[in-house]
Amino acid sequence: MHEMAITQSVVDAVCEHAAGRRVRSVRLEVGALCALVPDSMQFCFELATEGTIADGARLDLDVQQGSARCRACGANFVLPDLILLCPCGSADVEVVTGRDLKILSMEVS
Repeated sequence: MHEMAITQSVVDAVCEHAAGRRVRSVRLEVGALCALVPDSMQFCFELATEGTIADGARLDLDVQQGSARCRACGANFVLPDLILLCPCGSADVEVVTGRDLKILSMEVS
């Protein structure tokens, strides 16, 4: 489960940035094409924060849909999954959004 390693990296970064202050919540933007399962990330977040300054913090996930641009026909379209095909049938597409993982904000006290 790669969600654990990724979530642990997020928790490490958040705790370091909090500089000893208690972390109450973390908001992440997760691209739909990152191959991360939101429920698994929630579970892993609870485990990764145990015993840290983020223990008990809330994790809010904003899932960003994927989008692409077709190099063959020039169309921009939504990518609901990792099948990189334009509606015109071309596989010559450039992924524009949906692969990012960003820490958008965190609440500390």
